[in-house]
Amino acid sequence: MTVNMLLPGRIETSRVRRLDAVRAARSGRSCEETAAESVADIPARRYGTPVEFGSVAAFLCGGPAAYLTGMAVRCDGGLSPVL
Repeated sequence: MTVNMLLPGRIETSRVRRLDAVRAARSGRSCEETAAESVADIPARRYGTPVEFGSVAAFLCGGPAAYLTGMAVRCDGGLSPVL
């Protein structure tokens, strides 16, 4: 049995744009400012793309990862520290 988790970070989606907009409205700043603040916290210095996230998911569902199990794979541009 294969059981893995794919843990997304800030992926450039409509949901993330809505979250940035809500944060901007609450703080009285622009969406661009709040997005830039989020990006500054990501070591890759950008949001991930849906294609990048999908590529990791496809790997985990494919043959090359058949012997990989019990893993939590972070796709977050380095945002979460490795312990």
